[in-house]
Amino acid sequence: MSKKKKSDKSSSEQELAEGRKTSLHELLRLPQGPVDVASLDSRATPGYPGKGKVDAPAQSELVGQRLDELQERLYANGREHEDAPSVLVVLQGMDTSGKGGVIRHAIGMVDPQGIALKAFKKPTKEELSHSFLWRIRKALPGPGMIGIFDRSQYEDVLAVRVEGLVPVEEWEKRYEQINKFEADLAASGTKIIKCFLNVSREEQGARLAERLANPEKHWKYNPGDIDARKKWPAYMEAYADLLERCNTDPAPWHVVPADRKWYRNWAVAQLLLERLEEMELSWPVADFDVAKEKARLARS
Repeated sequence: MSKKKKSDKSSSEQELAEGRKTSLHELLRLPQGPVDVASLDSRATPGYPGKGKVDAPAQSELVGQRLDELQERLYANGREHEDAPSVLVVLQGMDTSGKGGVIRHAIGMVDPQGIALKAFKKPTKEELSHSFLWRIRKALPGPGMIGIFDRSQYEDVLAVRVEGLVPVEEWEKRYEQINKFEADLAASGTKIIKCFLNVSREEQGARLAERLANPEKHWKYNPGDIDARKKWPAYMEAYADLLERCNTDPAPWHVVPADRKWYRNWAVAQLLLERLEEMELSWPVADFDVAKEKARLARS
């Protein structure tokens, strides 16, 4: 790289590069093979370049500066080209793992007009009349967009399994259907970032207690969370299966420790930043005569 190119690099980009030796994608990527969810450390902070919670805002600001620029490039390309790439961030985790927090603090760093957010709730009557992937396909991000799934297609091998909503032989087939769907999506130009927000049962209990203790957080509390909490072992078994069976090269799983909120938010933002950097996005070339338009402007 020439000296001029080095000097063109923004200070935030230089600081990020200096503080990062191994990509966070490599550090958080779940190895293929059997998964023991209980062995996954929910309080770890792999790859974090700072000192901890004390400098988390400053570290997030560094990521946010670069993230904002690259997201704008992605969005600009989507405005100009129908075949522009897109990004899909899948946030999956138990209640209180922080899907909403990630959306506010990590995804909130970029221009909302380039974000397509979809929170998947209990399927409607119309959705149930179609294949389980029908509503997922409808919510996919368009060219140049960053799609965020708050819960996802994986609810159809999680909740439906644990709660016995469909027969075993039906949800068993869905792992391979999901793998094919994700492989096709990746081949079409969508970068997939799957994040399992790994919160411990103890931390979940503390967060639920905090919601109950604070009237300002009662709106966040759902009595159904306790019902799911009572089935924690069954949910962990279901998570272990999907993490093992849907951990593919086109769409690998990343395990994001979620007991420390500040790390969780930084990590998801960093994962998104790394994917955007890999895309080597450039600004769209003007389809008009720039010099002519400058002259016209001067005369106006």
